[in-house]
Amino acid sequence: MPRNPELAALAAERAREVRDVRFDDGTRALYATDASNYRQVPIGVVFPRDATEVVATIAVCRRHGAPVLPRGGGTSLAGQCCNVAVVLDFSRYMNAILEIDSAGRRARVQPGLVLDELRDAAEREQLTFGPDPSTHSRCTLGGMIGNNSCGVHSVMAGKTEENVDELEVVLYDGTRMRVGLTSDTELQRIIAEGGRRAEIYAGLRALHDRYGQLVRERYPDIPRRVSGYNLNQLLPENGFHVARALVGSEGTCVTVLEATVRLVRSPPARTLVAVGYPDVYTAGDHVAEILTFKPIGLEGFDDVLIEHMKKKGLHPGSATHLPQGRGWLLVEFGGDTKADADAQARALERALGQHPNAPNVKIFDDERVTRMIWRIRESGLGATARVPGERDSWEGWEDAAVPPERLGHYLREFRQLLDRYGFGGSLYGHFGQGCVHTRIDFDLETKDGVGQYRAFVSDAADLVVRYGGSLSGEHGDGQSRAELLPKMFGPELVRAFAEFKAIWDPDNRMNPGKVVNANRLDENLRLGPNYAPRRVKTHFQFSADDRGDLARATLRCVGVGECRRLHAGTMCPSYMVTKEEKHSTRGRARLLFEMLQGEVITDGWKSESVREALDLCLACKGCKHDCPVNVDMATYKAEFLSHYYAGRVRPRHAYAFGLIGRWARLVQHAPALANFFTQTPGLTALARSAAGIAPQRQIPRFASAPFKRRIRTRAQQNGGSERVILWADTFNNHFHPETLEAALGVLERAGYQVNVPRDWFCCGRPLYDYGMLDTARRWLRRILVRLRAEIRAGVPVIGLEPSCVAVFRDELPNLFPQDEDAMRLSRQAYHLSEFLEQRTSFSPPPLERNAIVHGHCHHKSVLAMDEEITVLTKLGLNLTVLDAGCCGMAGAFGFEREHYDVSIKCGERVLLPAVRSAPSDTLIIADGFSCREQIAQSTGRRALHVAEVLEMALGAQKK
Repeated sequence: MPRNPELAALAAERAREVRDVRFDDGTRALYATDASNYRQVPIGVVFPRDATEVVATIAVCRRHGAPVLPRGGGTSLAGQCCNVAVVLDFSRYMNAILEIDSAGRRARVQPGLVLDELRDAAEREQLTFGPDPSTHSRCTLGGMIGNNSCGVHSVMAGKTEENVDELEVVLYDGTRMRVGLTSDTELQRIIAEGGRRAEIYAGLRALHDRYGQLVRERYPDIPRRVSGYNLNQLLPENGFHVARALVGSEGTCVTVLEATVRLVRSPPARTLVAVGYPDVYTAGDHVAEILTFKPIGLEGFDDVLIEHMKKKGLHPGSATHLPQGRGWLLVEFGGDTKADADAQARALERALGQHPNAPNVKIFDDERVTRMIWRIRESGLGATARVPGERDSWEGWEDAAVPPERLGHYLREFRQLLDRYGFGGSLYGHFGQGCVHTRIDFDLETKDGVGQYRAFVSDAADLVVRYGGSLSGEHGDGQSRAELLPKMFGPELVRAFAEFKAIWDPDNRMNPGKVVNANRLDENLRLGPNYAPRRVKTHFQFSADDRGDLARATLRCVGVGECRRLHAGTMCPSYMVTKEEKHSTRGRARLLFEMLQGEVITDGWKSESVREALDLCLACKGCKHDCPVNVDMATYKAEFLSHYYAGRVRPRHAYAFGLIGRWARLVQHAPALANFFTQTPGLTALARSAAGIAPQRQIPRFASAPFKRRIRTRAQQNGGSERVILWADTFNNHFHPETLEAALGVLERAGYQVNVPRDWFCCGRPLYDYGMLDTARRWLRRILVRLRAEIRAGVPVIGLEPSCVAVFRDELPNLFPQDEDAMRLSRQAYHLSEFLEQRTSFSPPPLERNAIVHGHCHHKSVLAMDEEITVLTKLGLNLTVLDAGCCGMAGAFGFEREHYDVSIKCGERVLLPAVRSAPSDTLIIADGFSCREQIAQSTGRRALHVAEVLEMALGAQKK
């Protein structure tokens, strides 16, 4: 509970009426910022389950005079989603599609619904919700309504503003109403009825009477005017559309309870054209011409974006498919058939080919390549943030819009402005509607730097206004641009904005300080001249781009929320099943940031809030790969836990699982005795209880003899002259020695002399999950000393367990950054399939079978699965590669009693249903020990390691 007595009273009263209320310091820290440069610690956070709870929450806030901030996915870039207020997070519970009317092309939705959920459902009727920002996999409809979001296909369908028919809203004073298009007759009826609703409508009518002509004169006639309130929607020619007037009001007027939105036809066939120009400015010059061909999407980006992607290793290979150039347009056509869409693309290609200096054109037919090209554009924000070797870049002037026909000239002048201030930034965006995105390398940590930031955005605003544009073309005004609105609209219309807000929110309790009477754009900065986080000593060596500092590492998270997606990819499994912000990568990074700030979270390394958030981190390392700025939460978790448990006793399961390498070494002398205690009914329950294992789990059976003992008398088979080391990891050595035997046979058939070190070694992978970093260093040091000769001789070390190979690639160099042997081992450690594909010409015999492949998280995030898929494809297998994310077992995570439910939910997302539905003769392939255990214990199917599949093929060849 909060320390402030007034907050405690407010929280207690709210908890009596609403079920999920959190006013603790951890939650307040978690919601202190959005994806912007701003930070304001909220009063508390409420997760309403229905409209009744929303109304009850606002009523309690009203009694205490507490401001209210309705919030969607928290990806806003202008600061509108952080405030000293009670935050209403709709994304956890109020996220349903209430109705899809395919005949009427409308849908009723709750505000917390993720856009892609609506789009997927609508696509079954060949419909879609037109606006689709790059955050479509995690942004919510309520957030889109708040920001008036747009996206790629607003060229086809318009902004959110044009796609909202009705809203059900509640005001701060408790008034609840449904608003939409209002005829003159209905307007007169509403006013005649009297009451608060009549007062509002009369006020809106008076507002348009006073300011209507000025709105017509001063609102720029461009596709992407997002700045300011939508007073234009109150004009008679627009039907006095009250719902659309509220779109883009950023939570400053009302709270949306439900929305009725317009659906548009989704072209069943699409064709993508990429056009390469000498520079992005020339690309901008040709936008108006290309718009005459009626594309459904028209995007642009420059060579700086491509350079930054390459530096970050983001979407490798994607850029090779682009046509030659240094500035590009992506033009998408839609049609009833592929032939129709292709014909439109060919018509554009012919027309562009007639230019004196014709651009380079490519038409894409391969869906896989098309997805790769779109990923370039969608990754814009992430690709240009935290670029190695570059200064940190920030939002703050990232989405201005101008008339599309003037885009090329504007881009040239904007670049000149950047150069004048000494700033850099990539230029990309929705060029078909004149909207330009960029992140700029402002200095937001010194007084002079903040002053320069302020001066620049003022000049940039003047430039946009001179071009007849809008300060915001997508992300809204919030705090970033609201102070500048007089430049664009003039003082009279800014006064009209204040009157519009006052009609709905006369007490200024809805998201105050944003849009109207806004805070200064250089106030409430998340960094600012006073940014001074604690400098802490760490076990891991953080990168030079993080200045070797954990605090700088937490700043990697730019809040884009990729970790909040609900489907696809590895990151973030715990969020996918809980929908809790604190269990997302973003949430954890923010809590670590706040911990090092020490303002809200004051107990440092001993913080229970941080420990609780990290508790459901499966250390899958998915964020290290999937996150566009490579947040490495598995490393941050290990570092935190090492300090949290310093001087403390860890839970029982930490010693049982973290030290499994040591226990397995003892058990190898009497595996039958160990199995007696862990497999005998009655005794196994005691063993599970002692180790903190969930009662639903089976304790894996130790092999009758470990692999190393089995091969002591085995003669070298067909070995060649080149040596390799087969790494006998703890899991395969003691539980599945047949897997190592299979790998040994495969390597010998490939012509290698295979050495298996007889000493006891363990990379200590489970130690990291419990923060046992001192022990981990000792175990790794032992490996470096005992294998020094082989390491320096360049002998490849080949592992079967992806997580163990990942230790050599990832943790080892981070714990021993100055040790050359550690660097050597990290470079010469291979997974089996990786080694076979990269270092040999081994060609396995065919094995014509159907197979399902599940990739271990560390394999996908640290090693990459490409070689594995190539090896299996060469076998002739008919592969189905699952996009299943984490299996949920995640080492010991799924065995632990308190994590069992989350573990099963992770597995049940994709993997376990796919395995259960597979025919009995389909091979199930999974290299991770924990993945195979999850499959075996939850489905009864036995999964094979790639080594066993190769052995199967070799055995079939012998027959």
